[in-house]
Amino acid sequence: MYSSYGALCTEVYDLSKPLGFSFGDVEYYTERLKDVKGKVLEVGCGSGRVLIPLLQAGINIEGVDNSAAMLDSCRRRLAELSLEAKLFEDEMHNFSMADAFDAIIIPAGSFQLVEGRERAESALEHYASNLTPGGRLIVDLYIPTDFDANHTSTRSWETSDNEVIVLEERRTECNLLDQRIVSILKYEKWKEGHLVQTELQRFPLSWYGMHEFELMLEKQGYDEITKSADYRWMNQPVNAGQMITYEARKASRGR
Repeated sequence: MYSSYGALCTEVYDLSKPLGFSFGDVEYYTERLKDVKGKVLEVGCGSGRVLIPLLQAGINIEGVDNSAAMLDSCRRRLAELSLEAKLFEDEMHNFSMADAFDAIIIPAGSFQLVEGRERAESALEHYASNLTPGGRLIVDLYIPTDFDANHTSTRSWETSDNEVIVLEERRTECNLLDQRIVSILKYEKWKEGHLVQTELQRFPLSWYGMHEFELMLEKQGYDEITKSADYRWMNQPVNAGQMITYEARKASRGR
């Protein structure tokens, strides 16, 4: 019934966050990864908003995503720029890779799409198993501040083909005990007054307390854990709602 980052969702993402768009994360990750000699993996790479600029900066980066539509968009963009990168379609919490990586990155809160605490902890363990000894995991997380269970919103975008895509968001769950918000996103594409395409997406978002996530990282064999708010290195978080970037190393005793 529900898609996960299907064709219309991908089109909206590329319209609202085109290549070159940055929350500050592109510049931050470029700086943090500039000295990495080996391979980097972006988990949840989508259509390449972060991956492609990092590749252009000389970082040896690959990407994994569970959305075929997003990966197709990324491949088109790479081809338009005469660039190449290995892309894999797989689950972000349990992918299969032949080689280990010197760094694994998950920008823009994408890790919060992993649903369920047990699966999230398993994912952190899985990332450690795919890092070289001393390799780094860098993850962006934020704590929501809007807990309105009746939240709804509508946005629209006009395409280059004179079509209009309307996105309606309706929150269906706000579970403070389990730290999860779920919304249903309905995409509709209209042309000359006619509905030509529609898509439904279930959008679950989990969150973690600042110290809670540190403990989760420690439990899965990471150390040298740091936190940086709003894409400024070692800028300590002071408010909920700030984007917090956690950086941790696979411990030498790690898996």
